[in-house]
Amino acid sequence: MQKPVLIETSARHVHVSRRVLNILFGEGYELTHKKDLSQPGQFACEERVQVIGPKNSFPAVSILGPVRPETQVELSAGDARAIGVKAPIRESGDLKGSAGCKIVGPKGEVELEDGVIIAKRHIHATPEDAEKYGLVDKQIVSVKVDTPERSLIFGDVVVRVSKNYALAMHIDTDESNAAGCTPDLMGEILA
Repeated sequence: MQKPVLIETSARHVHVSRRVLNILFGEGYELTHKKDLSQPGQFACEERVQVIGPKNSFPAVSILGPVRPETQVELSAGDARAIGVKAPIRESGDLKGSAGCKIVGPKGEVELEDGVIIAKRHIHATPEDAEKYGLVDKQIVSVKVDTPERSLIFGDVVVRVSKNYALAMHIDTDESNAAGCTPDLMGEILA
């Protein structure tokens, strides 16, 4: 049985907590919805912030909503090197002992002690998708991607199962470029 999955490229972005949003944009500020993302309830915002590391900075990094319990900065390995941050590869939300950076908004700035990660490549799946494909939460799989001249197999892909997800695999820009990914590219899960 084939197990197709949409491959989506996740560019650098920031998730903010209510506390950090208030500091960066002002007390009680609400994020401005720009466009929906593929995962239900998730959206790109009009707001952008500067992310500063020891070596360099990115002047206009997108914020993704909604507000989260903790602030998290997701970079590719190339991004992290470019600004001088030693970010670990982690699942979203696994922030303890990760890298830090400064985030600057129009009303204030925050120095994060941790919260900067390189997101571990992962597949979002509903319980129905997981059952259909014979997958379980936290399972590690490989995904084959066929592209002209740059086909490859991504290993160490973690499966994340929740009723709040839509079936898709997320990789960062470094990984996407390595495989020559294009929009609407489908991969094949190799369990």
